[in-house]
Amino acid sequence: MGSLVGAVILFLCFLFGRRVDRSTVPWLDGPTGPPRIGAGFHRSVAARAGLEVNTGSDLGLLPDCAYLDGDGFDSGRLHPSVRDFYEHTGRYHLDVWSQWSPLFWPFGWMLINFVSRRMEQLNFPMYPLETARGMTSEVEQLVDQSGHVAFTSWLRRNLASGLVIYSGFYSTATPPGSGPCVKTVFPVVRGNATVLLRPEAQTDGSLKLISSGHRFGDPGFYRITEAGPGRIRVWYVRPLKEVFHVYPDVDGSVRTDHFVRWLGLSVLHLHYHITPVQDIQRTAPQAGHANRT
Repeated sequence: MGSLVGAVILFLCFLFGRRVDRSTVPWLDGPTGPPRIGAGFHRSVAARAGLEVNTGSDLGLLPDCAYLDGDGFDSGRLHPSVRDFYEHTGRYHLDVWSQWSPLFWPFGWMLINFVSRRMEQLNFPMYPLETARGMTSEVEQLVDQSGHVAFTSWLRRNLASGLVIYSGFYSTATPPGSGPCVKTVFPVVRGNATVLLRPEAQTDGSLKLISSGHRFGDPGFYRITEAGPGRIRVWYVRPLKEVFHVYPDVDGSVRTDHFVRWLGLSVLHLHYHITPVQDIQRTAPQAGHANRT
């Protein structure tokens, strides 16, 4: 069943994609995956490309949110806690809840169980309590010899099962049809899923990241497969749109609503509660004392 689903996806990429030289679309450049991605793939990417791996609890998905400034976006308008999360992601603990649309739940279940499990990548939670114990959050930078951060790796695993939920590469890119975007690359078998997210600063200091466009070169979802030396086949999946709304909570934490839609229909809603690790460490001894008394 997994092979059949994978073959259907590759056929759709062939049917709707365009074959291009990698060098002509640098804004889509990113790692492509082997049959299994797993927890250590980013380290193999670094080794092959001669990149140094920086580790530490203070690293962020973006070295500086100002990298996104331009085309009407001003990172100075972001709430300090929202900005701190993106610039120091390793400081935070994530809890997540999921809600699938009943219409798309059977397709999601089949995709997760027959494809994602095999390649150890994109294991979206199918049930709200599946991630009740939370998820890990490991951030590492892949740095070239000049000191430039080529990608930031963000690995998230289900604490209860150990399954890889996301193994992604984060950076910024400026596609032809937009200003600077957050670029996320999720390696899959013989290719990757690259999402370009246009930033919008809201009046309350929250941040929206939107993968929506009208044509090739706009922000959106790109399914990429290898197509020979120096060549890739790119399918701009226009019906698939994502919106992240990242906003501060009154208790100093950050929350995120992640909406996935297909042709305007709701597919999946993920809600994240993002808490500074130091706050959890401070309250843990108090909780333990309360339990003993």
